Amino acid sequence: MHTILSPIGTPIQIPEVASENGTTFGLEELASARDYYFENGYLVVRAAIEPATCDSLRSAFDQTVKRYPGYIYRQTTQNPEKNNLNEYGFMMNPILNIQSLNDANFAPLKTLAVNVFASNAVKEINRAIFAEDAKLVQSMYFEGNPETWPHQDTYYLDSESIGTMTACWYALEDIDAGAGRFFVLPGSHKIDMVKNGKDFDVAFNHDRYKELVRKIIVDNNLEFRAPFLRKGDILFWNAKTIHGSLRTSRPQFSRSSLTSHFIPTSHRFLQFQSKIKPLKLRKFAGMEFHCPKDMDRFSNRVVMGVETTFPKAFQTVKKLAIKALVK
Repeated sequence: MHTILSPIGTPIQIPEVASENGTTFGLEELASARDYYFENGYLVVRAAIEPATCDSLRSAFDQTVKRYPGYIYRQTTQNPEKNNLNEYGFMMNPILNIQSLNDANFAPLKTLAVNVFASNAVKEINRAIFAEDAKLVQSMYFEGNPETWPHQDTYYLDSESIGTMTACWYALEDIDAGAGRFFVLPGSHKIDMVKNGKDFDVAFNHDRYKELVRKIIVDNNLEFRAPFLRKGDILFWNAKTIHGSLRTSRPQFSRSSLTSHFIPTSHRFLQFQSKIKPLKLRKFAGMEFHCPKDMDRFSNRVVMGVETTFPKAFQTVKKLAIKALVK
C-alpha cells in the first residue's frame, strides 16, 4: 500500500496492485456491475480495452499531439493553449474533446480514440446502465498528472435528467500509485448539492462551490477510493459522484488515460444545470458524438484564431455570457 494525503488532508491508503475483492467486474458480469454502480456511484471494469490498443493510442499521441506546435483546446481552462510539458516531458494541460481535433493533424489519435469510445465493450456497459444506447458529449486525453480537486460533473454538464450521465476513465497504462491516481467517493451521488448559479455560479463564484464540496465530504465523513487500474481497465462513475485526481507523489510516472462522458440517446444535453444545449452531432463507428468547436470546420478555426489573438477579451466575454446563463 502507498499512503498519500487526500485533497482534504486525510491520509488514505492507495493499493500498489489490483484487488479482486468483488468490487471490480468483467464484461461477463454486467448485471452485477450495474447494481454496484447504482449503489456506490461508480464501478471498475477490468480488461475492457485490448492492451495493444492502449499502446497504439499512446504512440499516436506521441506522434501527433506531442509534436504539434500549435493551439489545442484544453480541459482545465476550456481555452486553446499550446502544449505545457513538465520536467519529465509529460503534457500537463489535458486535451478537451478529441473527437473535435482536425483530421489533418491528428487523424491517427482521433480514429483510435473514437473507436475506443464506441467499442462494443463501452456500448454494452452504458446500455446496461441506461437501458438504451448512449451518445458521447465530451472527451479528454491526459498524459501528465495534475491534481484535480473533488467535484461533481453534473455542476458543469449532465443529461437533462440530472444524475443520469455516466463518465468513464480509461487507463492506457498501469497507473502508478504516486501518479496522481483517480479517486471516487462512494455513495456521494446520493447527496443533493446546491445547483450552479447565483452565489455558486461557475463564472465568478467557483471557489465557493469548491469549498462547499469539501464541507460536504467532511460533514458526511465520505471515503476516498483510488483503485489500481491496469492498462485496459475502465472506471465508470455517475454524474453526481464526487471524484477527482490525487496529488502526485511520484512525478516521474505518467498518467496516460482517456476520459469520456455519455448520456442516453433519447436525452437532451444540459449545461451548467441551467440550459439545454443543442448538440453538434457526428457519427463515428456507429455512435453519435457531440463535436463542439470541430476543427474540421473552417468557421471554428477562425474562432480559435480570435481566441488566441485576443485571449483576455474573449475570456471576459465568455465569463459574462456564462454568468448570464446560470443566474
